[in-house]
Amino acid sequence: MTGRVSTFTWLSGARALLEIGWIGWYEGPAFRNALWSRSTLLLVRRLLLALVLTFAGLSQAWANPMLLVDRATLQVLYAEEAGQPWHPASLTKLMTAYVTFEELTKGTVTLDTPVTISRNAYNQAPSKSGLKIDSAVSLKDALYILVVKSANDIAVAIAETVGGSESNFVAMMNETAGRMGLTATNFVNPHGLHDPRQVSSARDLAIIALYIEQSFPQYMPMFRTGVVNLGKARLESNNGLLEGFAGTTGMKTGYVCASGLNIVATVDRNGRQLLAVVLGGSSGRERNERAAELFLNALGGRLQPTGQSVLTLANAAGAAPVDMRPLICGKDAKEYVAAQEAAFPMGLEDQPSYLTEELAVSEYTAIDLGRIRTGIALPRPRPAHMPIFGTPAPVESAAIEDVLRPALTAGGLDIALPRPRPADL
Repeated sequence: MTGRVSTFTWLSGARALLEIGWIGWYEGPAFRNALWSRSTLLLVRRLLLALVLTFAGLSQAWANPMLLVDRATLQVLYAEEAGQPWHPASLTKLMTAYVTFEELTKGTVTLDTPVTISRNAYNQAPSKSGLKIDSAVSLKDALYILVVKSANDIAVAIAETVGGSESNFVAMMNETAGRMGLTATNFVNPHGLHDPRQVSSARDLAIIALYIEQSFPQYMPMFRTGVVNLGKARLESNNGLLEGFAGTTGMKTGYVCASGLNIVATVDRNGRQLLAVVLGGSSGRERNERAAELFLNALGGRLQPTGQSVLTLANAAGAAPVDMRPLICGKDAKEYVAAQEAAFPMGLEDQPSYLTEELAVSEYTAIDLGRIRTGIALPRPRPAHMPIFGTPAPVESAAIEDVLRPALTAGGLDIALPRPRPADL
């Protein structure tokens, strides 16, 4: 937190220096009368700002939390501030989906269970599904809308349907986080709209993603879907890798002012299974391009295992979550974004990009069931099911290793899946 505060102070100083000195020079009469295009002037301004920030030593302080993991071995290939508490924003919905998958496996709900938009769900801030109060979709369709559109009304509606109430569902999320060993994570809501108490870390978010894939592979098609059609609406994913980076299989993006722009992404390419987490991006462009850069560096052999498992990465115990609001939505946002663009221009207009493929995105059609008549009994619970975690254990790396145990065989991670499982989608 101290590093970010000092960064904010340096940013103000850098801005003042530019305005008083160099900006005054290159916007003066002599410079303005030169035959320079507007785009060249903008580039010069960005370069000058980047130069000031470099001399001020801010590039390290502004580093985003980033993590790259080999999903087949759980080996860390790159980690930077991976244990720093961070506001997860809509990456929260990874846990919302996971808890729902568990309940589907137990039989407390089915993919056909209707999910109704209550007034509480309808009143959530955007992003939203566009469904009206009392209208319903199947749980399967709701999950697709949750993952692809990141709809906050659907997140609450799912929580109310699966947990009986939003608060009960959030308790289920936190209980699951405890079983997973997510020591930096606390949930207050199922959607990720900002609450200062809602926190996680790149390390913890990576582990949630690993649990989803390894425990419930039948639901992975949801995460690689780029569009959900709902009536006349076309609900699109913000994961730019799905349409620009070959081999992308998911998973989720998120944004609130306090978090910046976040992404958890998975790629299967050239026989490699990789997972990247990038938090705190200044734009969707930066977030997506940085994730793609991590993948390409690994695929090109420029990133090798560090000798550490993602499960043994330490979270920053006791550290306060970073608040990116001043730099993302505050008065210094323009300067901050300009500095980030100068430092990392990939994907900007007239600049190269890592997202060069033109891929057809997978589409799914959801159905608005309209108003569902009350009094319809939900499916009766199946016999009790023992989740893959077994008996909840103390939050220790050894206990986590028993659940996510790397097996260096052709079969990848050797984790027994629960039986019976829901039918594949």
